[in-house]
Amino acid sequence: MDLEFPRQVLQGEADAIRSLIPRLDQTFGEAVRLILGCKGHVVVTGMGKAGLVGQKISATLASTGTPSLFLHPAEAIHGDLGRVTRDDVVLALSNSGETEEVAKLLPLLKEFGTKILAITATANSTLGRGADLALAMGKIEEACPIGLAPSASTTALLALGDALALSVQKERGFTKEQFAFYHPAGEIGRKLQRVSDVMRTGERAPEIGERKSVAEAISLITKARAGAISVTDASGRLAGIFTDGDLRRRISLDADVLKKPIGELMTKNPKVIGPDRLASEALCLLREKKIDEVPVVGADGKPVGMVDVQDLLDMGLV
Repeated sequence: MDLEFPRQVLQGEADAIRSLIPRLDQTFGEAVRLILGCKGHVVVTGMGKAGLVGQKISATLASTGTPSLFLHPAEAIHGDLGRVTRDDVVLALSNSGETEEVAKLLPLLKEFGTKILAITATANSTLGRGADLALAMGKIEEACPIGLAPSASTTALLALGDALALSVQKERGFTKEQFAFYHPAGEIGRKLQRVSDVMRTGERAPEIGERKSVAEAISLITKARAGAISVTDASGRLAGIFTDGDLRRRISLDADVLKKPIGELMTKNPKVIGPDRLASEALCLLREKKIDEVPVVGADGKPVGMVDVQDLLDMGLV
C-alpha cells in the first residue's frame, strides 16, 4: 500500500490543530472564566461527529473537577431540555454553526437565561451569533479524500475542547489528589494510590522495643509473615528496622545473635515515608535504595505501617 495518503491525512489533521494556536485570544480566557463561574453543570451538546467529540470533552471536564454532562440536541427538543437550568453553561459544538437541532436550542436556552458558549468555524454563523461567547476555529479543510467526512475539523474541535477543559483545570488548581478521587480504578487509580492505601498495618506490620531480643523480633516477624520489623525507642518513635536478611547475615557470624537486644543489630535511621505520600513514591524509594520494605511513620515519628514491595507487585504497581 502507498503510505503517501495516510501521511497526508495525519499532516492535514496536525495542520488543523496548529492553525488554532494563533487564533487563541482573550475570548478564550473569557470562555475559561465563564466555565469557572458556572454554579451548575457544563452541558455539552452537539450533533453527529461533533456530538461524539462533545461526549469526550464533557468526560474530560467531569474528571478534572468541572461537573458536566452531555445532552443530545435531538433528545433535548423532545423533552430532555428539562435537564438544563439557568445555573448551567451550555457548550454547543458545530463546525458549520448551522446544525438544525443545535440551532433550535438557542432561543429556548436564552429563555431559560442559560449562558451559551459555542465552538464553531465562524462567529458569523447561526450558532456563533446566538451564543453569548463563541470560539471560532476558522475554516478547516477536511482530510477526507472527497473533502466531506468530518476528520480534520473534529480533530481540531477535540483539541480545542481539551485546551479549554485543561485550562479550566489549571485555573481551578485541581490536584493529583482530587484526580485520584475521581479515578479509583484502573492504571490511573493504581498510580495515584496513597501509601496509606497500600501499607501493612496492625499485626501485619510488627513493632518491637529496641531492648527486646532478636529472638522475640523474629517470632513477631514470623507470626506476621513479614520480611521486616520496626524497632521503636522508649517513646514509641521509630529507631530502626530489622529484616530477615539482617538475621541471615548476622547469624552466620554470631551463633548467639538471637539473645542480643534488637537495638544493637537493627539498621538505625532507616529510610521512611509518610502515609499521605503516593504509593508510586514509595516504589521509587524501594527501587532506588534496593530494599524490600520501608517503614511508614506519622508526623510524630511513630511507625504506623510498613510498605512491602511484594504487596506492590501483587497490586500491579510494579
